[in-house]
Amino acid sequence: MSVERERVEGFGRLENGLRQAGDWYHLGPYLSERQWGTVREDYSPGGTAWEYLPHDHARSRAYRWGEDGLAGFSDIEQRLCLALALWNGRDPILKERIYGLTGNQGNHGEDAKEYWWYLDALPSHAWNRWRYHYPQAPFPYADLEAENARRGKLDPEYELLDTGVFDEDRYWIVEVDYAKGDPHDLLMTIRVTNAGPDAETLHVLPTAWYRNTWAWDEGQERPELRSGGAARIVTGHPFLGQLELVAQGEPEVLFCDNETNAERLYGSASASATPKDGIGDHVVSGAATVAAGAGSKAAFWYRLTVAPGGTATVRVRLRPAGRGGDPWADFDATARGRLAEADAFYAELTPAGTSADEALVLRQSLAGMLWSKQLYYYEVGRWLDGDPTQPTPPASRRSGRNARWRTFDSFDIMSMPDKWEYPWFAAWDSAFHCIALARVDPAFAKYQLLLLCREWFQHPNGALAAYEWSFDDVNPPVQAWAAIEVFAIDGGRDVAFLSRIFDKLLVNFTWWVNREDRDGSNIFEGGFLGLDNIGPIDRSHLPAGQLLEQSDGTGWMGFYALSMGAIASILTRRGRPATDLVLKFVEHFALISDAFESQGLWDEADGFFYDQLKLSDGRTFPVKVRSIVGVLPLLGVAAIDEDVVDRAEAMNKGAAALLSGAHPIRGLPGRRRMLLGVVSVQRVLRLLARLFDESEFLSPYGLRAISRWHLDHPFELDVDRTSARVDYEPAESTTGMVGGNSNWRGPVWFPVNYLIIEALQRYHHFYGDDLKVECPTGSGNLMNLWDVASELSRRLVALFTRASDGRRPADGTLDRFRDDPNFKDYVLFYEYFHGDTGAGLGAAHQTGWTALVAKLLQQSPLWREHAGAHRHGAHDHDREPKSAVLVGF
Repeated sequence: MSVERERVEGFGRLENGLRQAGDWYHLGPYLSERQWGTVREDYSPGGTAWEYLPHDHARSRAYRWGEDGLAGFSDIEQRLCLALALWNGRDPILKERIYGLTGNQGNHGEDAKEYWWYLDALPSHAWNRWRYHYPQAPFPYADLEAENARRGKLDPEYELLDTGVFDEDRYWIVEVDYAKGDPHDLLMTIRVTNAGPDAETLHVLPTAWYRNTWAWDEGQERPELRSGGAARIVTGHPFLGQLELVAQGEPEVLFCDNETNAERLYGSASASATPKDGIGDHVVSGAATVAAGAGSKAAFWYRLTVAPGGTATVRVRLRPAGRGGDPWADFDATARGRLAEADAFYAELTPAGTSADEALVLRQSLAGMLWSKQLYYYEVGRWLDGDPTQPTPPASRRSGRNARWRTFDSFDIMSMPDKWEYPWFAAWDSAFHCIALARVDPAFAKYQLLLLCREWFQHPNGALAAYEWSFDDVNPPVQAWAAIEVFAIDGGRDVAFLSRIFDKLLVNFTWWVNREDRDGSNIFEGGFLGLDNIGPIDRSHLPAGQLLEQSDGTGWMGFYALSMGAIASILTRRGRPATDLVLKFVEHFALISDAFESQGLWDEADGFFYDQLKLSDGRTFPVKVRSIVGVLPLLGVAAIDEDVVDRAEAMNKGAAALLSGAHPIRGLPGRRRMLLGVVSVQRVLRLLARLFDESEFLSPYGLRAISRWHLDHPFELDVDRTSARVDYEPAESTTGMVGGNSNWRGPVWFPVNYLIIEALQRYHHFYGDDLKVECPTGSGNLMNLWDVASELSRRLVALFTRASDGRRPADGTLDRFRDDPNFKDYVLFYEYFHGDTGAGLGAAHQTGWTALVAKLLQQSPLWREHAGAHRHGAHDHDREPKSAVLVGF
């Protein structure tokens, strides 16, 4: 076992501060990369979050609910923060946070306009590495904003490289390493390399500050950072005790206060003469805006002149005060030791036979997951009512965004989809994150799944909060599936975890049944369901009198029922009797399966499932879009032992009658198994024929979200004064629906591809080599479904690995990412990918669910082993699965 696995002790609720988390978690990358423009910081009458606190205000306004920074670390309650500020001597402001366009400024929605990467991390954060490229010329803020405003939705986004600011390699390479000497001894190394042709000067300012916890209540103590002598800052931390921050060399030490610059923003008096932007104004323009010897924000100011190709290094150490000794004597050796531990940790996670390039992808994807933790602080009741010392929020807030979620009260470390574009949790994203996290930090993965179901997160009515922009929206119910996956990846031992989450998900399942099946037909609605603009109409905001019965909503519920039944079965086998609940969920599944067969979602001529739009006058219109919506019913499949059906018959359960004769059975008497599938096998085969058709769904890099057939055959809807159109859009969205920045109309999305891979594996577990399909369709190449799943996995992995021309398809066609050694081995894990070329799109750092590529790489030997076993007639039906694949009850 690696040192790191022994180090990680577990994670828990922060209600009692540090005492609920292992010591090694006390310091970590818990800062956001964008706190400005978030819902939490928005107190506008109309809920215009982007405009209420824009980037231009971020350097001058004290945040209410969190902090942001470059390469930021903080304690677990985000009291004391440590991050990096830079100045190239030409910009009008310090570079203290990542810049990007707001949702309304970008021609395809919000978009970060910088280049940075998460290169390495350990779960305990005893070792983390971050990389950033900073132009030496003035950062083109105005150019990026103006040109993207000029471009329309049919135009590509205008990126930083397009501005020419990186021409002649005139930029700085900035790398930040964090290493821990012990849980409370943090070593920060900053290396700056001049990539350009001339000697240049870079101002480097390692910066520490306290989150402003005092401006919102009367009588709150204001923590202080004080000068402790040359290159030394001391402070009394609220729960870590006396600390010192020391810097190597002779930097100038600057102080100001983490207070709003009200004079700059509002023309009124500020609470401090040296407010939050005081250090920046002093460095950039020489303003007398720094304090003498103390403040709630402090920085070490280095002026580094570096020759072409040269590198300068800055070292900073945060540690308990009073330790004495030379802080630099063991500094480099400690950092090297932590890097060696990280090497050993990832060697343990990387299967034999993995190429060096694949290993790089695996490591950086998991590093991105671990860097993307963040303190998520959001007390909705307080946010709605306002703070005692601040103006009362507008009355519209009481009936606006998240007003029904007054009980929501988060103060927790959470896994973010992306700490710039999505610096807030999303329920279904989180489930996928946990699959990737379970191999590196199973305690944290389990904590994340449980957290969404805890009483301070889950609504009293049983709903799970979807995402910050609208807790009321509905995400796919994947938490039960994720719980089984994490349970299995962790070795199938933690029955207590499975039991705890099962009890909470019972309430959520009931909410779905009662609230999202309006007419009790077992055909579900659900609205948005995470798929943004995949349909012709906004599925969350239908006109009055309309009802959309959804193939994906119903498929998700079949999948949910099977997953809950599987948990109940595991609990029963492990000593917590839940036989009645197994039967309950089998019965729910049977009702949903019957509804799929009988209520018109299937189009026999097309061999596909479609949503149905129902009007108040009784008319029904099929929404004939060949999209992943009509494929998701495939997910609801598992194999059950015949004794489950026998128990249903003995108890006279309706499910037994529904199941009888409707589902295939294989095996000898006494050892037979039944395949429970929402979709009959005949329909499965027809769906798979479309799914693996390269002129429809199958791309070189995974499954598209909408069939390419719609490129020449767009779908148009003209019903009851509603007119809309859907065609195949392989890249960015050309519609403004759901913000316009998340396109499900053709690109490849990782989460649904991953779920389909697992469904194919479950079908193969039942059928083995007796069921084969053409892949690709029309090729004449017959493959069993396990091998099809492996082929699909190979295509997804190929998004990130070097092709024969030296390019990583996700990087697009930019030669710099292919040829430049300063760019080519640094991987971005995008939100989604061009349906034809594989180019990365959407949020560039959504390592959350895209980190599933690591899981695909880690389990590739398992596919080969299982495929070989099935080819030789071996069967493992009687063993509880060692992999995370749900194969049955």
